[in-house]
Amino acid sequence: MNIILANPRGFCAGVDRAIEITNKALDIFGAPIYVKHEIVHNKYVVDELKDKGVIFIEDIEKVPEHSILIYSAHGVSEEIIKESNKKKLKIFNATCPLVTKVHMEVARLSKKNINTILIGHKGHPEVEGTIGRYISESDSKIVLIENESDVEKLNFNENKEVAYVTQTTLSIDDTSNIIKVIKDKYKNVIEPSRGDICYATTNRQNAVKDLTLKCDIIFVVGSENSSNSNRLKEISTRAGVPSYLLDSADDLDVKWLSNKKNIGLTAGASAPEVLVQSIINKLKAYGAINVINSAGVEESITFKIPKELTTKN
Repeated sequence: MNIILANPRGFCAGVDRAIEITNKALDIFGAPIYVKHEIVHNKYVVDELKDKGVIFIEDIEKVPEHSILIYSAHGVSEEIIKESNKKKLKIFNATCPLVTKVHMEVARLSKKNINTILIGHKGHPEVEGTIGRYISESDSKIVLIENESDVEKLNFNENKEVAYVTQTTLSIDDTSNIIKVIKDKYKNVIEPSRGDICYATTNRQNAVKDLTLKCDIIFVVGSENSSNSNRLKEISTRAGVPSYLLDSADDLDVKWLSNKKNIGLTAGASAPEVLVQSIINKLKAYGAINVINSAGVEESITFKIPKELTTKN
């Protein structure tokens, strides 16, 4: 058996930055450090940080006054910011800059009282944070839709301007279909100046599409609650390739490898490379011989962390 690795795969710049902010805060201020929601959606990363003294919370009321609180890579609403200020918390914002870009778009649209459509997944923290950035004093609003049929239920005035934004970790193909339906229904649609789906999501989806042309089975390293990891699995499944989401090497079942020659392996943007390597080792123990690196887009984007965390006090 051959193992064919997708490129790029694993951590993106936003995830790297969020984890670095958390670790630097621990180094400088010591435990406990509080984080609003999971810093990124990966069980291994979250468990490792818990062991170091990070406390993940959903309710700001559970954070003692004057504590250090980090906003996760998924971002937070304006209401959460107000609650944090009331409790006099020291905040480090680990929101991915590409999510912040969407927040700023939504805030601008709300100030202009333009009805806005958010394409995303209900209950996802990024979606909740984005909806919470739309603050209008008129009757304009933001509405979440998840699929094409949801567009039909919208009752915005079809003669007025309507805007749309998207969650950053969606399927490129699914989203483009939804956008087409929006444009068919509304004649005056305001689009983001650049697409909201982030570069890392796009690159990893294209890389897994490439794997589907070469592989008999595809493993996606990522946690169940990781949106971008689930989209990778969906893409390969739709292409007709048996696909499995693995949180770790322990999830691998040798029965899946029966009569398989080329095994594709990729990782969501919140999954660390150490998990990929542990799965490679297990596949080798099951008889895989060659490890082949696919050609892919070279990612050189990095995001800076807050200056206060760049030097020890």
